[in-house]
Amino acid sequence: MNPIAMTYLQGPVVEEDVRFTLVELCQACSTEQEHLLTWVFEGVLQPAGDSPQEWLFGGDSLRRARLAQRLAQDLEINPPGVALALDLLDEIAELRARLQRAGVR
Repeated sequence: MNPIAMTYLQGPVVEEDVRFTLVELCQACSTEQEHLLTWVFEGVLQPAGDSPQEWLFGGDSLRRARLAQRLAQDLEINPPGVALALDLLDEIAELRARLQRAGVR
């Protein structure tokens, strides 16, 4: 018999329809408000609302903000570079999904 490799993932599940204020997103990501503001202006995060006090971020923003923070800290990428890297990662994910739907590995 072949042994079965199992991988366990641990983490919170955040639904896309969950909404975070700027302060809540800062707390959830353990990052400073200044970083989130910069990422909004770079297009990394896209809140709903007219001003930072009114902004609401969707559940996917939590994933993107955490990834942006890791890119900025671990790889020392500047905000425009973080925006570019996230756009490219999104594009790769979409292409993989298309290939999977088409039955191509």
